[in-house]
Amino acid sequence: MQYNVIGLMSGSSLDGLDIAFVHFEESAGKWQFEILETACIPYSAEWRKDLAASVSLAAKDYLLLHTSYGHYLGNCINDFLEERNLSYRVQLISSHGHTSFHLPAQHMTAQLGDGAAIAAVTGIRTITDLRSVDVALGGQGAPIVPIGEKLLFPEFDFFLNIGGIANISANRDSFIGFDVCPANRILNLLSAGTEKGFDENGSLAASGRVDENLLKKLNEMSFYELRYPKSLSNEFGLNNIFPIIKNANLSMQDSLRTYVEHIVFQISKSLIKLKKETPANNHLRLLATGGGAHNQFLTERLREKISSIGIELVIPEDNLIDFKEALVMALMGALRWREDINVVHTVTGASKDSINGAIWSV
Repeated sequence: MQYNVIGLMSGSSLDGLDIAFVHFEESAGKWQFEILETACIPYSAEWRKDLAASVSLAAKDYLLLHTSYGHYLGNCINDFLEERNLSYRVQLISSHGHTSFHLPAQHMTAQLGDGAAIAAVTGIRTITDLRSVDVALGGQGAPIVPIGEKLLFPEFDFFLNIGGIANISANRDSFIGFDVCPANRILNLLSAGTEKGFDENGSLAASGRVDENLLKKLNEMSFYELRYPKSLSNEFGLNNIFPIIKNANLSMQDSLRTYVEHIVFQISKSLIKLKKETPANNHLRLLATGGGAHNQFLTERLREKISSIGIELVIPEDNLIDFKEALVMALMGALRWREDINVVHTVTGASKDSINGAIWSV
């Protein structure tokens, strides 16, 4: 079977909307893919402000934003289709939306981006709400990307996504995954006053020094002692992590350097635990993607840490670094349309595997 799907992803770092047009072929349970076209549409200052403030809106205003953002997504897709001459080639749109609330302990998660609006604007069948069934079944609703890692990248042992939140998954008979720590969302906040609004290649962090007192405070946070499955909301970084860093009154360079060290420490700590649970293997490989994989200083520090425990860090081509999550959203949409499992309970802690996604047709 063949599927031509657009996957949409908006990460917690609020850098923009990722769009990937993907061709899939499935035969006897084996999946192949080709990313045919991509785009990253930066959010305007107004959209960043509106999305960031969504959790504090009254119910009516929240729903109006949900609808408005859905129309915005639909218009972005139409522009993408027109610019790349893709009209009538797309069978399905699969949109993750932008996470506003994530409260799995209360069986609730919410993503902005009305699927009805997307379908109405584009005229293309649309799938949204890719986490809710898992959460209703007692799962964390995150990470959900491991289904794509399992089906599309079976040659790797571990997977790391360094987005607004860093998460790890492990490829084994019982596939597992979990959120590790806030990542780009905090790094971008710390470098918000710079010309580019982010620490390009980690050069600012590289020029700073680690503050051991701050690093100790960050590493002692209780979340890091929890067993998986576990997931993080955006609020954890904004309300718990960021104030601790600001209260340390360090320079931007030293704050960035210390937080990079925190990210590297937590990722390597998680990998050490996972390796102990992994059958003996002389050569373990970790595929790293997400915007943080472009941070050369961060990835160099991580490579130094994990090479000593026998794990090779693999940084793929830019297209996969930047659009892996959009690729997996497209796959999840195809699986939903087939009525195949698209969220794995061994990753999220739900009571069983599930088929997630609401279908909107016009």
